[in-house]
Amino acid sequence: MPRSDLDTGKLDYQSSDKVIITIELKRRKVEPGGLFGKAKGGQVMRTLIYKRTHTGDPDKNGRFGIHDCMRSVRTWGFEAVIGVGGSSAEPESHGLARKVNWIGIGPHKRPAAGKPGLIVTFDHFLLFESDGPSFPELAPKLANRMYSKNVRKVMNSLDRKELGEVGNILALAKDAPPSSAGGAGRVKISNKCVPLTPSAKAIKSCSS
Repeated sequence: MPRSDLDTGKLDYQSSDKVIITIELKRRKVEPGGLFGKAKGGQVMRTLIYKRTHTGDPDKNGRFGIHDCMRSVRTWGFEAVIGVGGSSAEPESHGLARKVNWIGIGPHKRPAAGKPGLIVTFDHFLLFESDGPSFPELAPKLANRMYSKNVRKVMNSLDRKELGEVGNILALAKDAPPSSAGGAGRVKISNKCVPLTPSAKAIKSCSS
């Protein structure tokens, strides 16, 4: 269960292997863009934040779009991506709901044979899936906006406080390895996945 101490700027959460992990937030002292949220020239890194319903895209190798999730959105000009679990029954069933599921920083986009749209890989990729920290704990204002107003995705319309929250989340992946065939930055995750069968309609339904 997540627990936070806003005075010390720490968030603890317990992963599925019962290990307590402490994240240094420093939330009250971070400027917009957070600890690791600024691109060259001091501009805040343009970050796509979107809600997910299932596991499997991106895959464990850090390939976003491997099942064509968020189809047209993958062409947007983002510099980082944060995938968070939605609040409906489906993400709840996969253990993703209201958690930070994955983070990608420094995208590289390319077509892939036999795959629609672009495959996106990252300079830094961190996959949490069901073991991710609470999104409302890390970004209370942005989480409230996305869940209370049923916002599916957001990138350009973030205010100063929301940008600071995004920066704090990006900081978690600043030392993560790149997407690769051998796997990327990854914590122990649930064995749950979306099967690659005709019944896996959730993968198609997430296209946009």
